[in-house]
Amino acid sequence: MTRLNADVLVVGAGPAGIAAVCQLAEAGKSIIWIDSGANAGGQIWRAQLPARWQARLGGVAAKVQHLAGHAVVSPLPASAGLHALLLQSQQEPSAEAVAVQAPHVLIATGARERFLPFPGWTLPGVTGAGGLQALVKQGWPLQGKRVVVAGSGPLLLATARTLQSHGCTPSLIAEQASKMQLSQFALRLDARFWAQAASMAWQLRRVPFKSGTWVLRAVGEEKLEAVVLSDGRREWTQACDALALGYGLLPNTELAALLGCALQAGAIQVDRQQQTSLPGVYAAGECTGIAGVDKALAEGELAAQSILGQQRQRVPTALRRARRHGQLLAKIFVLRPELMQLAEAKTIICRCEDVSLGELKAQRSWRDAKLQTRCGMGACQGRICGPICQEVLGWPAGANERAVRAPLQPTSISAFLGQGVCMTASADQGDPSIL
Repeated sequence: MTRLNADVLVVGAGPAGIAAVCQLAEAGKSIIWIDSGANAGGQIWRAQLPARWQARLGGVAAKVQHLAGHAVVSPLPASAGLHALLLQSQQEPSAEAVAVQAPHVLIATGARERFLPFPGWTLPGVTGAGGLQALVKQGWPLQGKRVVVAGSGPLLLATARTLQSHGCTPSLIAEQASKMQLSQFALRLDARFWAQAASMAWQLRRVPFKSGTWVLRAVGEEKLEAVVLSDGRREWTQACDALALGYGLLPNTELAALLGCALQAGAIQVDRQQQTSLPGVYAAGECTGIAGVDKALAEGELAAQSILGQQRQRVPTALRRARRHGQLLAKIFVLRPELMQLAEAKTIICRCEDVSLGELKAQRSWRDAKLQTRCGMGACQGRICGPICQEVLGWPAGANERAVRAPLQPTSISAFLGQGVCMTASADQGDPSIL
């Protein structure tokens, strides 16, 4: 077992993590930087860092222990005033586990895509919008393919633009928000964001765009062949080879929940200094609420300043602006109720364990579903099906958050041996938990 110590543990290498690491290292703090990706950048930059941040990271690289390709699998017992985490290599699962310890932890775990089920959503060729972006950036060949981009929010335009820049012009962008909602968004958008949106819209001006339109079902035998769309008045079928769906993002809160940090509205609760309810543990970026890269950068810098003891009495202007943008996105691109009613009884909800909607409707709660059907017990540990059960079945929000347990990522039992971590059954929930 390798054991490492530092002044600060930073979990996540997206914009929030990058901003925090640069500021902390420039101030002389020793840092252990943890991320499951091979390179810094997170989901949004994908190792294609803006020149400014690439230069800053280059200047502090010698002061940072960057544990790329590692994931946190569990908290560990630690002495008073310290926090300890158990890490495992994602590239080499059989490699020796790593224990890291520091008085301060910054959680910058970002967000993941929200999925909603409909008939055919598990067909090969149906992906998340962000997922397809990542595949294309890594060389996935889509030139000459018919691609439909559907869902809601600015991610649709960003995905379409990424496809276009890699030689694949989408055949349709279907936005579920109405034309009136989009007009309100344009009128209330901050000037800086408006310029970005207008530029992207101009670049995509030849791509068909339909507002108030959503996917009803995907059609195909062994792979996607077409999608059935609706605008609330009529339905039609459009042939396609790929469908990229973007229904927004969900904060990654599992590590915070396992540490015992309070959550609020599905995100990590923080105070004005980005500190969580757990002393010494901070959070920044999309894991504290969805609002985009500007918020992530501003919160990362603010969290670093707080760790350095540089308390600020007022929230920075850039952060206030970014948070307002996030509130506007949530209000304008709220999902229509029809999207929660598309799945049929035979539609698979838990893809890891092949559990259908019909099977889940026979259960009374998330706990019963896990016990009777193994829903949420697969590799994703309920990250996909948990929110779906909340939105489609109306099960209480937070039911799956209370069930978060180690390991957070698949790992070998040898990683836990001798670490003082034990598994037991909670008397009130019946779910395994860390003691």
